[in-house]
Amino acid sequence: MARLKIEISVPESHAERIIDALHAVGAGRLGDYERCASLTRITGTWRPLAGAQPYDGAVGEVRYADECRVESVCEEEQAAAVLRAVRDAHPYEEAAVSFLPLYEP
Repeated sequence: MARLKIEISVPESHAERIIDALHAVGAGRLGDYERCASLTRITGTWRPLAGAQPYDGAVGEVRYADECRVESVCEEEQAAAVLRAVRDAHPYEEAAVSFLPLYEP
């Protein structure tokens, strides 16, 4: 089974909600531990285009905001369920979610 690292940018106010969503679909397991995640404070930037309905900011306006990067792991087979769970729990119209393959010798 291939394992993936998950990276999600989210407002800090919603970090626990994202971790709960990951846990609900089985992500974040490391050996005999579950709900494993790392949180890092970051600054995000974006400019909503015409047709967007931004959570924060206005169409055409460049926005900078404090965010949190949630990092965790999942099995490759869980990726689709993880993505659905994160999108359902995330406040942004377009959630920034990355899946990165892990090298495990």
